[in-house]
Amino acid sequence: MKYIKYIIVILIIIIIHSCAKQSTPMGGPKDEEPPKLLSITPENESLNTKPSVIELLFSEYVKVENPNKGIIITPRIKKDEMEVTALKNKVTIKLNQELEDSTTYVFNFQKTISDITEGNVPENLKLVFSTGPEIDSLTFSGTVAYTFPQKEKKMKDVLVGLYTEDDTTNVLTAPPYYIGTTDSVGNFKLTNIKEGRYLAYAWHDANNSLKAEEKSEAYSFLGDTIVIDRDVRGANFYLDKSNVSEFKINRSASVGSNFDVVLSKDPLEINVEAEGLNENLYFRRNEKTLRFYHTSLQNDSLQVRLNLKDSVGFQIDTTLYAKFEESERRKEALEISLEGQKNFVEKLRAEIKLNKPVNRINYDSLIIKYDTASVVPVTEDMLFFKDSLMRTRLILEWKVPDTLSIENFIVYAGDSTFIDIEDQFNKDKKETSYRRLKKETLAEEIKVTVNTDERPLIVQILNKKEEVVHEQFLTDTNIATFINIEPSTYYIRAIVDRNNNRRWDTHNILENRQAEPVYYLENPNDNNNKETTVRGGWTLEVVIQPRIPIGLAQIPRLPENEMDDIESEIDAHWEQLLKLFRQNNVDNSTN
Repeated sequence: MKYIKYIIVILIIIIIHSCAKQSTPMGGPKDEEPPKLLSITPENESLNTKPSVIELLFSEYVKVENPNKGIIITPRIKKDEMEVTALKNKVTIKLNQELEDSTTYVFNFQKTISDITEGNVPENLKLVFSTGPEIDSLTFSGTVAYTFPQKEKKMKDVLVGLYTEDDTTNVLTAPPYYIGTTDSVGNFKLTNIKEGRYLAYAWHDANNSLKAEEKSEAYSFLGDTIVIDRDVRGANFYLDKSNVSEFKINRSASVGSNFDVVLSKDPLEINVEAEGLNENLYFRRNEKTLRFYHTSLQNDSLQVRLNLKDSVGFQIDTTLYAKFEESERRKEALEISLEGQKNFVEKLRAEIKLNKPVNRINYDSLIIKYDTASVVPVTEDMLFFKDSLMRTRLILEWKVPDTLSIENFIVYAGDSTFIDIEDQFNKDKKETSYRRLKKETLAEEIKVTVNTDERPLIVQILNKKEEVVHEQFLTDTNIATFINIEPSTYYIRAIVDRNNNRRWDTHNILENRQAEPVYYLENPNDNNNKETTVRGGWTLEVVIQPRIPIGLAQIPRLPENEMDDIESEIDAHWEQLLKLFRQNNVDNSTN
């Protein structure tokens, strides 16, 4: 308890020092004063009241904007039946519904009420009343963060909600019973909660619907039921997107001479079993569509077995009959692009992407150029498919000889270099530059230790575009060593690959399964910054610390009498602080 006294003394010194500072008013006569609340009916913290109408009277004319969405009301009521109007300096709320017995209601007006001239908003405008003989006073507090860094550093439009244990709805289907917002750094505190058992969620509410949109908004859940019979502190949420809508085949049909399978979601894993696969049967994926091609079948069907998995682990395991028909429909044109890391150290690695499965390659027009006239012919042993089942990604690798002192190279593919399985040629030439880096300009080594006993781990270095440029998969150690790293600013992170599938997996609320943990290397000088600067000639040794796990922090639950003693001591010190604060203001005003 002695530490509480020290903390409060420091707070007193800081507040008195800051209050003693005086400044000169800036600007012109613009009205910057928010409306003052003169009265509210029922009165704040009223007991045994069941109002049908709530009235707020202000010191000046006011307006309301989007009240049915902007006013946060807990516990949940039917807000679509509520009528909110502003007339001169009075706001009237007609509830048009019966409130629950022995329940504490909180109306948090946020930014819905403002003056009509400059739009100034009253701060912390809130109404609390009870339909019973006492005000519920329990709280639920903690922090919310995103699993992956967001462009916007300050947290915005993030809500936290509690659903009663027997509620058949959840964060994806309806607003919660209790709801609150986070501040700009992710802290939250829900107040005036009735004792009970609850399920807790957090979500990014971009469309202000008071629930999460599973296909577009990030959300999180604690999983276990929370018993709130005293104040609950230290809840941790990590937001990420998880689409748990049904994974199914929406449509399958012949399209021209091909056969399409249209899915409800993007497949993450694709396994195809069929006679003649990659001999005369080929396929490609274009977002949610699988297109099958057959080089010999006409007006006939072929049995194809599909085993597909989406990002949350849902599977489709089915057998269908793909029918290939004669068609005079114009064939889809073959298009290619050259990608891959543009800078390399020893081995040039380019990725050739095609929109259709490739069948043949004309090596005469596929070359690597350097200087003004020198070329290296690309040979068959320099190319391989990224996925042998889906022949739409080719990897070109060439180890540049040490005797060649050239830095800049161009991968060139002329027109008609690639021929797809429908005998279509690429009509346009493509070329992309790649640069060999000098070793003396590189960071010699980055040694990354992940401070966890969990395995396996995926340790990644990402560029500012959040593209993975280096990666290691660890099974027997928690230390990854990267050499010859180009000087730049990076993100360094570790993924705990709990299901050993060599990728990160999001949560699944329907199966009560949490996402795999992701830990970032934090900037020691800025906890909100995950960027790491790497310079040439450097050798770095860094440690990635695990984040506090999702759920409730393991805070000891003290007996009620001890908790009461601590709270009484804090209240006493707080009264002294307020007394000094008021006295300091009086002294400043007389000066």
